[in-house]
Amino acid sequence: MTPLRRIAIIGNSLPRRCGIATFTTDLQQAISTSRPNLETCIVAMTDHGQAYDYPRSVALQIEDDTIEDYVRAADFLNAGRFDAVCLQHEFGIFGGEAGAHILELLSRLTMPVITTLHTVLAEPTAVQRAVVKRVVGASSKVVVMANKGRELLRSVYQVPDDKIEVIAHGIPDFPFIAPDAAKARLGFSGRSVILTFGLLSPNKGIEVMIDAMPSVLKRRADAVYVVLGATHPNLVRDQGEAYRESLLTRVRELGVEDHVVFLDQFVDQATLLEFISMCDVYVTPYLNEAQMTSGTLAYSFGLGKPVVSTPYWHARELLADGRGVLVPFGDAVAIADKIAELLTDDPRRQAMCVRAYETSRSMTWARTAERYLTAFASARQGYWLKIIARSDKTLSEPEKPATPDMKIGHFLSMCDDTGLFQHAVHSVPDRSHGYCVDDNARALLLACALNNPGEQRLSEVLTARFAAFVQHAWNPDTRRFRNFMGFNRAWLEDSGSEDSHGRTLWALGECAGRDAGPSRRRWAAALFVEALSTAESFRSPRAWAFTLLGLNSYCAAAPDDLHAQEVRHFLADRMMSCLASVETKDWIWFEAGLAYDNARLPQALILTGMATQTPAYVEAGLRSLRWLMTQQMTPAGHFRPVGTAGFGEQRQHPRGFDQQPLEATATIAACLVAWRAESDPEWKAIATNVFAWFLGSNDLSVALVDLHTGSCRDGLHPDRANENRGGESVVSYLLGLADIRQLARSNAGLTKSSAVQAVEA
Repeated sequence: MTPLRRIAIIGNSLPRRCGIATFTTDLQQAISTSRPNLETCIVAMTDHGQAYDYPRSVALQIEDDTIEDYVRAADFLNAGRFDAVCLQHEFGIFGGEAGAHILELLSRLTMPVITTLHTVLAEPTAVQRAVVKRVVGASSKVVVMANKGRELLRSVYQVPDDKIEVIAHGIPDFPFIAPDAAKARLGFSGRSVILTFGLLSPNKGIEVMIDAMPSVLKRRADAVYVVLGATHPNLVRDQGEAYRESLLTRVRELGVEDHVVFLDQFVDQATLLEFISMCDVYVTPYLNEAQMTSGTLAYSFGLGKPVVSTPYWHARELLADGRGVLVPFGDAVAIADKIAELLTDDPRRQAMCVRAYETSRSMTWARTAERYLTAFASARQGYWLKIIARSDKTLSEPEKPATPDMKIGHFLSMCDDTGLFQHAVHSVPDRSHGYCVDDNARALLLACALNNPGEQRLSEVLTARFAAFVQHAWNPDTRRFRNFMGFNRAWLEDSGSEDSHGRTLWALGECAGRDAGPSRRRWAAALFVEALSTAESFRSPRAWAFTLLGLNSYCAAAPDDLHAQEVRHFLADRMMSCLASVETKDWIWFEAGLAYDNARLPQALILTGMATQTPAYVEAGLRSLRWLMTQQMTPAGHFRPVGTAGFGEQRQHPRGFDQQPLEATATIAACLVAWRAESDPEWKAIATNVFAWFLGSNDLSVALVDLHTGSCRDGLHPDRANENRGGESVVSYLLGLADIRQLARSNAGLTKSSAVQAVEA
C-alpha cells in the first residue's frame, strides 16, 4: 500500500480552552513534526454561541448543535480523500443526547476511523452505552490512554481486544532540571512550591488541598500552594466565578492567604512548562476515580515531578510501584502528611523525580505520534482488507501475511562448519569471540521448532552441526557441558555454568522428542540421560527451569523413564519451595531479584504441572507469570523487558534498559503456554503484543529486526538500538517468530473449524 498522505483529526482545538483542545493540537503538531511529508489538519468542534480565531491547521469547524455541519464535514473529508480520520471523543463536545450528533458524521465516512476515547464510563446510561457502541462500531481502532480503559471496553462494551490500542497521553520532551531557576523567574525563590494546574471545576478537589495547607505548614513553613488555571468556561457561563470565590473564602477562613496563590489564567505551553519546572511537588486531589486520563498528571510526571494524587484510574496506573504517592479521596489529613513527608525528605523526593522522568521517556509526543501513526497504518490495512472482502474485483495488491515470513539468511551467515558464532559487528560475524554451547543449544531448539507444519526445515547438514557442537561440549570427566570455545576450536573451560548445562539439557530433550531423524532422536535421548543426573545438584532456579523444559519433551518421548519423572518432580518442588520462601504480596517471584530469561521459570512450572497433572505447579506458574507481566508492561501498554542494568538489585522495580531479545522470546513462549493451560485469550493477546516489541512497539519505537534477512539487533539502550546482530539475538527472534506463526496457524484453524461447523449447522 502507498504511504499515508493525509490525516484529519476531529476534536476541539486551541485557542478553545479545554484539555481536549490542548491534546488535539499537540497530537496534530507531533504527527506533523514526525512526518513532514504527511499532510495533517484539524476539524474543530466549536461550542454553541462561541467563536475562536483558529490557526491555519484548522481546515473546518463544526458547530456542535448543528446537524448540517456534521454532514458537511463528512463530505469535506470524503472529497479530500483523507487516508484516515482520528476522532477525539468526549461526550460533552458533540451535540445531541450523549453526543449522538457525531454519529451523523461517522456513518458517512469512506475511510478508516481511529477513535481516542478520553472518557470510558464503568456505569454508562443506556444512551451513553448505545452511543459508545456505535462509535466503536464505526471505528477500525479504538485508543485509550490507560489499561483500565482497555479493561472497561472489553467488559462493559464487549469491544474485541484486537481493536483496542493503549497509547499513553503525550508529554513535551522537556529537559530534567532543578526548580530553582524557574522559581526565581516566577517570583517564588526560597519557597517550597506545591502546584496544581488546569481548568478549575468542583470535581478537581482544590478545596481538599486548601484544607491540608495548615498541616503542611506546621512541618514546612515556607510552603506555598499555587493553583494555576482559569475557571472552566462552562462553569463561568452557568455560575460565573462563584466556585473560585468560594475557594478564596476558604483560604481566608483558614488563615493561609500568604501560602495559597491563585493565578487565574489559561497559559500557553511554554509558560505552563515554566510553572511545572518550578514546583517541588505536584498534586491532583480529584474527588472520584472515574478519570481515565489526566493531561496535567501526564505533563507533571513527564517533567520529573513527584506527584501526590488521589487514586483515580489514570493516577493509579501511572504512579504505581512507587512512581508517585496515592492518597484516599477527600482526605486532607493524608494529603498533608504525604506532601509534608516529601518536602522534608530531599533524597526521597529527588529519587522520585528521577524515576518519574526516566519512566516517562516513552510518553514524549514524538513517541506518541509514532504509535498513532502505527495505529493509522494498521487501521488502514484492516480497512483495505475489509474492502477486498466485500469486493468481487481482483486487485493487484496481494493481502499481506498476518505475521512476518521466516527469513533465515542472517542466521545462516552467522554459522560456519563449527557452529553458530556468538557475536557480530553490526551484521558481520565476529570470529574473535568464537562460539558457545548456549547459542548452539538455542540453534538446536530452532531446528526443532522449524519442524512444525508450515515451516521450512533447516538443512540436515546444519542441524547435525549444532548437534555435533553439543556432543563435543560434553565433558565426561566433569560430567558437565563446556560452554565457551575459541575460533580455533579450543575449549576455554572444562565446565560451563549451571544455566548453560540446563539450557543444553533443554535442547537435548526437545531434540529427543521433535527432531526429524530417528537416529538423532536416539542420540539426544542418550546424552540427555547421561547429563541429567548432574542437574540434580544445581542451585540455579534457571538451570532447574531449563532442565524441566527439556524433561517436558523427553518424558513425552520416553514415558517409561521413571528416574526422569522423579527428577522432574524434584526440580519442580524445589522451584515451588523457592517461590514459597521469597513470595510476598508485592513480590511474587522465585528469587529476590529479576535477571535474564525470567519467563522461563513460570513456563517450566506450568508445563510440568500440565504434563504431570499437578494443579499446584500450574497455579504457581500462572500466578508468578501474571506478576512478571505487571513488571514488564509500560503505562503506555507496550512490552518493556527487564533491563540488564538492574540485574542483582533486590526486590526493586526492574530497570528499563538495556533490553534484550531473549526476554521477549521467553515471554512469548510462557504466555502461549499459559493460554494452553487456562484457555484465556488474553494470554494470546499479550504474546502478540510482546512480539510487536521486535517490530517497533517499544520504548524507542525502533524496529529491531530486518524482515528481509531475519537479522535482529542485540537490544535497546536508553538512547538507541544496539546495531550488532549476534547469534543469541537472531535465534531469539526466530524462536519467537516460530511461536507466533504457530499461533497464527492455530487461530486460522480454529476460524476455519468454526466456519465449517456453522455451515454444517
